[in-house]
Amino acid sequence: MNILLDTHAFIWLLNGDKTLSEKALVEIRNPENQIYISDASFWEISIKIKIGKLQFAQSFEKLMEYAVNNNILILPLKFDYYTELLKLELHHRDPFDRIIIAQAIIENMTIITIDDKFKLYNIPIIW
Repeated sequence: MNILLDTHAFIWLLNGDKTLSEKALVEIRNPENQIYISDASFWEISIKIKIGKLQFAQSFEKLMEYAVNNNILILPLKFDYYTELLKLELHHRDPFDRIIIAQAIIENMTIITIDDKFKLYNIPIIW
């Protein structure tokens, strides 16, 4: 299964946060699954660091290193995702979440997220 991590799921995984559900951890650790993080998540994290809403003990560059070292593939943004955004209902107004939803739809992925609004888009969710 191809799994796309929502930004908070990636952060919780990185920090070993107990908020990440056991079900999500099992799927992340399953060697048959390929785990992805969106380029948009790094964009979101960088903005939140800059405005003081998010802090890490390690440098921002270490986030990419963590992803690479843990076989988490980076899902780059492409034009098809923006086209999909135009089709999405406005159940969710967060632009970073909306692009993650569009990526999951186009790429036929399951999303790991605690955000209940994702379910309104009829995409597979793990939590």
